[in-house]
Amino acid sequence: MSFTRKYRNLENSEQVKRWYLNIRMRSPISADIWRRNLGLYCHLNGITPDDILEQARDGTLKNNFQDFVIKMISDGKKGAYVGKFRQVIRSWLVFNDIDYKIKINIPNENVNENTLNERVPTKDELSKILRMATPRGRVSIALLAFSGLRPESLGNYEGTDGLLLGDIEDLNIENVSFTHIPAKVNVRNGLSKARFRYFTFLGQEGCKYIKDHLEERRKSGEILNRESPLLIPDASNASTRRNFLRTLLVSREIRNAIRSADLMMRPYVLRAYFATALDIAESKGIISHPWRQFMMGHKGDIESTYSTNKRLLPEIVEGMRAAYLKSAVFFETERTGIPEEDLTRKLREFALMMFETQFGKKLSDEEKERLFGLDIEEFRDELRKMTNTRKTEIINNGHKQKVIALNEVESFIERGWDFVSPLPGEKAVVKLPDRL
Repeated sequence: MSFTRKYRNLENSEQVKRWYLNIRMRSPISADIWRRNLGLYCHLNGITPDDILEQARDGTLKNNFQDFVIKMISDGKKGAYVGKFRQVIRSWLVFNDIDYKIKINIPNENVNENTLNERVPTKDELSKILRMATPRGRVSIALLAFSGLRPESLGNYEGTDGLLLGDIEDLNIENVSFTHIPAKVNVRNGLSKARFRYFTFLGQEGCKYIKDHLEERRKSGEILNRESPLLIPDASNASTRRNFLRTLLVSREIRNAIRSADLMMRPYVLRAYFATALDIAESKGIISHPWRQFMMGHKGDIESTYSTNKRLLPEIVEGMRAAYLKSAVFFETERTGIPEEDLTRKLREFALMMFETQFGKKLSDEEKERLFGLDIEEFRDELRKMTNTRKTEIINNGHKQKVIALNEVESFIERGWDFVSPLPGEKAVVKLPDRL
């Protein structure tokens, strides 16, 4: 980035450049913002970055920073805004091997007052936002509101990476159709804020928006393949260096649609809309908490298995797909056309399949039909009783622990067993979990 004249002292500092590049290795956007904040702090106080280091050494930094805080707060600046300067100064000091903590109270430092009263849109409001968006904007909105992606996952800060058509696993690029809906959307490590790869899903409404957008691009003469970005800049903004739509432009396009719908919300609130919908689905027993965490890109129970083993059993993935499909009623603005009873049966089929897989007990078709006919609470109670009974049978037969081949450990852990220890001869011991 180019500097304004008041920040020239940063541009000429070799040590500031090194500090900046070190932060940039983790996050280019944080590097730019922090360097700008360091320059602003120096400008407002009439000092240089080296002066900050000297103040830390002679002990005057604390009082000087306190004077700065008092002035900024009296000028009407928010506590969270002022607190960022302490974070930046601390980073600059630590990079220069100075362990100096500025213990100054800043009112409401951890409160984002600008978003304190922010709410998620209603389903009707989201429908209006979608109607006001461009075809490309609808894709972005759908992936935030229906899949929980972050804007930077669609296109990064610099426009050098983003979601590819090949990342949408169930997309048939040749004829722009979907082999499965909900479609599985893979988020690569570099596009994940937590820096681990994960996946989420996109339902019928979102897939329709992608199909419309891609067909429009194909009509314009673009050749699509697995390496094609899902979102690209307009022809007037495209360059050989930036083939992806930058985060800034992704957010701007969404914001324009929100403003056109006469609403005052941040684009990021659409991700909160998806999270809220999953909270409701979880409270109704439709989706489990670990699956909800995973689809939001948060670290949790399932992340460690997926990141380590690079895969989940197909039945787990299909169970997650079924749970997402039933949860869609809480966030999609259009009806899926899939009967409620079909979704309920699909989820129950998955639960019974997992029971059979974990405990090695095959249920008869008659028994399954009996279970399908119960209401949700009765079904849960019956499945819990069956699980306890089967565990007791295994334990009474002396089989709470099991010796298996070492190469089968992954499979057993994914089915719910706990690893105990390795044994000689390429074998291992696993046991049934104590938890239900």
